[in-house]
Amino acid sequence: MLIFTDIKVDPERELSSLDQLWEVWEEETKAALGALEAGKLVALYKVSGQRRVLAVFDVESTDELDQIIMAGLPMAHYLEFEQVLPVREYAAFAEDVRNRWNTTTS
Repeated sequence: MLIFTDIKVDPERELSSLDQLWEVWEEETKAALGALEAGKLVALYKVSGQRRVLAVFDVESTDELDQIIMAGLPMAHYLEFEQVLPVREYAAFAEDVRNRWNTTTS
């Protein structure tokens, strides 16, 4: 299941300094790159000029996504998930269109 997320970093919540933000963000980058390597993230982008990240997760379920977001991210307490949207590969959609959404039922 592919899930698109639009994530805003809100460092003003509990961080005491800019140095602390950089330290936590460095830990987050390590986790994010590890998730890319492991295939749990299939796309990850930093929005230029903003404290915002766009990511596409590949998870088995919404439970797994919740576990990653709530317990697996070093910056979990500083992140606001502004959008969480299920998405699908466009090629699969195109195939459904070509088939006119015909499905076989048994």
